[in-house]
Amino acid sequence: MANTKSALKRVRQTEVRTERNRADKSRIKTLRKKALAAVAAGDKTAAAEAASVLSSAVDKAAKRNLVHPNKAANIKSKTAKAIASIA
Repeated sequence: MANTKSALKRVRQTEVRTERNRADKSRIKTLRKKALAAVAAGDKTAAAEAASVLSSAVDKAAKRNLVHPNKAANIKSKTAKAIASIA
């Protein structure tokens, strides 16, 4: 257990950041599923809109080191490829 005031503050900050990071990662997963579901349904406009929101969220997460920049690029690329596959 932390003994000093500063150590207690660090514990509180870590808890808040952990929750925020977990929520953001979960949001990315949800947005990805939404985009791929639109692709599976064949709705290109909905898929493109979902991909735009996903791309923004992934870029923000990569900027804050929530996900690795290469993983962010991978997610965006696979989503774009899936959308392009809609005839």
